[in-house]
Amino acid sequence: MPEQDDTEREFDLKWADNAHHKEPSARARMLAARWKDNPPGPQPFRAAPGPTTPRRSSWISTAVVLGSVAAIILLLGYANFRAPY
Repeated sequence: MPEQDDTEREFDLKWADNAHHKEPSARARMLAARWKDNPPGPQPFRAAPGPTTPRRSSWISTAVVLGSVAAIILLLGYANFRAPY
């Protein structure tokens, strides 16, 4: 198949965009088929958020990470101190 130049490709895109009948997307067809027998219930514009679980403090996570790093530094320092030269 020969390569199309830009003018032919532009013509094809304009022709496709101006089509009288456009096929819906696969998702639109799937939802239409699903809602045909079982339509969705009404929902508010912005639904109220559900109950949330309280988050743990980020300070606890920070303390655990910094404590682990300090322990590793001390362990490596002790290992270098004990190593014979």
